[in-house]
Amino acid sequence: MTAAESTTGTAEIAGHPHGAGPFLVTNRLILSIAVPMTLGFLTTPLLGLVDTAVIGQLGKAELLAGLAIGAILFDLIFTTFNFLRAATTGLVAQAYGRGDRQEEQAVFWRSLITALVSGVVLVALSPLLLSAGLWLMAPGPEVAAVTGTYFHYRMLAGPAALANYAILGFVLGRGQGTTGLLLQTLINGINIVLSIYLGLHLGWGVKGVALATVTGEVVGAIAGFLIVVRRFDRAAAPGWSMVFERSRLKLLFGLNRDIMIRSFVLLAAFTLMTRIGTALGPVTLAANAVLMTIFLVAGYYLDGLANAAEQLTGRAIGARFRPAFDRALKMTAIWSLALAAATTLAFFLFGHALIDLLTTAEDVRGQAYTYLPWAALTAMTGAIAFLMDGVFIGATWSRDMRNMMLLAFAGYVIAVAVLVPAFGNHGLWAALNLFLLMRGLFLLVLVPKRSAQTFREAQ
Repeated sequence: MTAAESTTGTAEIAGHPHGAGPFLVTNRLILSIAVPMTLGFLTTPLLGLVDTAVIGQLGKAELLAGLAIGAILFDLIFTTFNFLRAATTGLVAQAYGRGDRQEEQAVFWRSLITALVSGVVLVALSPLLLSAGLWLMAPGPEVAAVTGTYFHYRMLAGPAALANYAILGFVLGRGQGTTGLLLQTLINGINIVLSIYLGLHLGWGVKGVALATVTGEVVGAIAGFLIVVRRFDRAAAPGWSMVFERSRLKLLFGLNRDIMIRSFVLLAAFTLMTRIGTALGPVTLAANAVLMTIFLVAGYYLDGLANAAEQLTGRAIGARFRPAFDRALKMTAIWSLALAAATTLAFFLFGHALIDLLTTAEDVRGQAYTYLPWAALTAMTGAIAFLMDGVFIGATWSRDMRNMMLLAFAGYVIAVAVLVPAFGNHGLWAALNLFLLMRGLFLLVLVPKRSAQTFREAQ
């Protein structure tokens, strides 16, 4: 960015307190979004660590495997609906950059209504979804019973969990990282405390872990709704005719469709990994579940910077200010790669201690030690993928996200077919790392063309 552009950006910030118009991207601005959200997202894998540790203390691989499959099935269903957060973030960020407060609120109401209706439908369909999931994963009878208990109770959180996606998408779109941190900490903090209390202290096991999740999601949804609505500018409140305007709904649902497909394919990749792990036996499946928790730590750690990229690139497009887009892309990439390298190193140094914390089963520990290096590498191979997701969500280039995910998944399936028969579980982890790398690189090569086209059309 030139000195003139920097001066212009500073002046515009002073002249537009609501964030409209050109703006200057700085490390401080990036970190004001990324740090709170990194801390907030880290509570989610911390929750996974606690849940795994609670069940792991019971000393049975079947219980840990049942929890792993239940969590995968739940994620396969609900994280597919992550489009509620992603589409909301991109649309709100662009409205924020334009200074369109009325459209910001309208996007929130569209997303929240969609979330609540979808959640109720999923709860009603939960018995069918569980049957399909157990058929897909094909666990043994004892593992399947554990999975069923976890799934039935946790599914009660459906409407609240999806509402939290819409609420978080709104606050992230406005760059309110501290509010996002507050909500994530509230949801997962309640979950963690109750998981330990119900699962271990009261001896409810998997049932207690699931009910802890339900409580956290419901409390978080209520608190988030009250925080967001109380901050609304009443003078900019949209009418219901605007909320349900056909062209705006079509745009939202188009983004939702593409991002849903992308999310579904991403989870299908992880489900395939779990399914293959099931065929390798309960001990290997449990070890992979422990190591996937490590992968999630790295993923949520990098998601904070991806959220900064979402908000800043979306805001830049809304403001029609290309220098902010380019600078945000460059600076978030530097931060992402540096933090990914530090995360990988930390897992190499302290991974054994983390595995010991997660499970007391010696056979599971031994398997997890063997494959730890592959899990540690996921931070580096996934860094660009996480960042590009943020850029493409903020820019609402959803069709490209969908298509490149499908292409990367095809490469992943080929890698699994070739590497697993030859190298077993080593081949499975190698294929996962290749998948993460392909996702990032396929999107990265599209950025110059798409950004040039977007800003040319905005002029």
